[in-house]
Amino acid sequence: MPEIDLLRALPKTKRNLQQRTVGKDPEVVRLSKQFGEHYFDGPREYGYGGYRYDGRWQPVARDIVAHYGLKPGMRVLDIGCAKGFLVKDLLGAGPGLEVFGLDISEYAVKHCPPEVVGRLHVGNCEALPFPDGSFDLVLALDVIHNQKRDGAIRALREIGRVGKGNAFVRVDSYHTPEQKAVFEDWVLTAEFHDYPDGWLTLFEEAGYQGDWSWTIIS
Repeated sequence: MPEIDLLRALPKTKRNLQQRTVGKDPEVVRLSKQFGEHYFDGPREYGYGGYRYDGRWQPVARDIVAHYGLKPGMRVLDIGCAKGFLVKDLLGAGPGLEVFGLDISEYAVKHCPPEVVGRLHVGNCEALPFPDGSFDLVLALDVIHNQKRDGAIRALREIGRVGKGNAFVRVDSYHTPEQKAVFEDWVLTAEFHDYPDGWLTLFEEAGYQGDWSWTIIS
């Protein structure tokens, strides 16, 4: 269960870290947690501020295919797939792969690229709608922390159930009290977060055997 940064090829996000330090509007948080139009395509204070395909996931997809040695016919699941941009780019990076996505947002799934229509499902990561051992690789990027602690454990166990061994998750964390303060000022949707040691304890409790990395806001 090693730490590995498979998202290192993503462009670094430039955030106005002073934007939310005066306190978040509870109504903004409420609407953001609905994961609908406000969150994806509304004003920046609600979330992405416009979530559009720009090709940034292409090098990440190539790194994932190479790292896990994915071959034609293998099945991949992207949990928390949003509009399916990584699903689209995994299909391009690994011709012959069977790639699917799942997201809690009906809005996101309905606004996916045409290349992935029919490959995305609406559902909750705490109860994946797939049989045991369905996928050769399961990805969950920046989604597990949107559950409460017990829900995060259930989600990680579900990843183990539907996968065949290979998995990769990225979750919100921080290394210092200063980073934690910045995170708490910025975050809108996370229900559970912790220092790395706390996450590793949770992984062990869940029996999670896959790979992982942290999202650190700085």
